[in-house]
Amino acid sequence: MLRRRESVPFTFLAEADRFRSNVAPPPRERASIGQIAGRWLLGLTIVAGLVGSLVVGMPALSTETGSQNQQSQASEGR
Repeated sequence: MLRRRESVPFTFLAEADRFRSNVAPPPRERASIGQIAGRWLLGLTIVAGLVGSLVVGMPALSTETGSQNQQSQASEGR
């Protein structure tokens, strides 16, 4: 079943879906040395923060396997 296109009063609207530009986009600008160094520093800072949080947080996450019972001073009667 073939559908006939509705007539459009403006020709450019009817032909808009067939339009292809022959103009290429401009080439991307290359990042400067300072921008590249800044990106590396930002990435390094983020990675160092994640590693640091793991190092600081690991003792709190570990379970004690020793048989020592730690008691507070209040329970000892001091």
